[in-house]
Amino acid sequence: MFDDIRPYRDSEIPAAMNRIAVHPLFQSLASFVFPGRPVEEIRDMVRSIGSVRDFQFKVMYHLNRRIIENSITGFTCSGIENIVPGRAHTFVSNHRDIMLDAALLQNILVDNGLDTTEITFGANLMQDSLVVDIGKSNKMFRVERPGGNMREFLRASRHLSDYIRYTVAGRGQSVWIAQRNGRTKDGIDRTDQGIINMFRASGTGDKTGSIAGLNIVPISVSYEWEPCDILKTVELYARRSGPYIKKPGEDIESILTGIRQPKGRVHFSICKPVTEHDLEMYRDLRPNDFNRQVATLIDRRICSSYRLYPGNWVAHDILSGTGTFHTRYTESDKAALLRRMSLLDSCPGDADVLRSIFLGIYAGPVDSAAKFSGNDEMDS
Repeated sequence: MFDDIRPYRDSEIPAAMNRIAVHPLFQSLASFVFPGRPVEEIRDMVRSIGSVRDFQFKVMYHLNRRIIENSITGFTCSGIENIVPGRAHTFVSNHRDIMLDAALLQNILVDNGLDTTEITFGANLMQDSLVVDIGKSNKMFRVERPGGNMREFLRASRHLSDYIRYTVAGRGQSVWIAQRNGRTKDGIDRTDQGIINMFRASGTGDKTGSIAGLNIVPISVSYEWEPCDILKTVELYARRSGPYIKKPGEDIESILTGIRQPKGRVHFSICKPVTEHDLEMYRDLRPNDFNRQVATLIDRRICSSYRLYPGNWVAHDILSGTGTFHTRYTESDKAALLRRMSLLDSCPGDADVLRSIFLGIYAGPVDSAAKFSGNDEMDS
């Protein structure tokens, strides 16, 4: 019923492993994930994998550990008690990096004795055969992004909704999904109301029960150094002049940049679940108003759970032309952000505008945290 979007089943893993093992990029991948081990030894190990679970534990877990060891100086998590063992959840996360937001969560779950999730994966990324095989072997399912045809868009949205509800409520398997299509590039995390409407499309009861039945748990991810911050700045600058058309291979470049780029400290906040009690006050609202209120509820939990870092406070003070948050950072912290921003010096365009966009990426979470906590000044 869902063969067009679902991940691989265990019966499909051996063939996928054989394809991965002979791919021209296998040697590079093996050397990164398992440094110091003979490539042929890794190739034989991959060919011996016969289940999704084996692939995740023998390959993907180690890949994520390598990313953490190579590019993250502190990896922390709070709120793990908000995940009920043995219960399927729909994790709705802010989205800053194409791969890492979902990938790093999987290691948190494994390290806490919990099952991994299925993961949404944009069809635009499922082009190369190696990416498809790795993704679908890693519990990733395809999300179509139809063009301007409204009928096709609604069909794809309903199909996705049916699959998520079947997975969470029917199979008891958790799902990870971003709060919006595409990464947040300007530092302002907001849940797309269309995501809430999509969730509701497969429900059979009222609006409240339909959302509550998916056991939504918001996830707030905070990076000290924003993944692909320079690439995001350049893209946002280009968009000011008209529609932005991605270059061939640009998404893969963003994935690789996100993996390699130093990220400093990274924190995951597992927020409180969205319960039927939380939703009760919205029961009698019109559908569009209901969607907006649920999206705002998720935003409140994500944004009020940020871990804010010195660069966030520095950027906000520079943009505002004040020293409001000067006690939250040192001159060394300020110099570090300015050094990072200097990478824009080689980018074409108006230097002042580029710097303003860059600073906005880091300052945005400060404003969002204040907005959704009700405070003018936030504690990190």
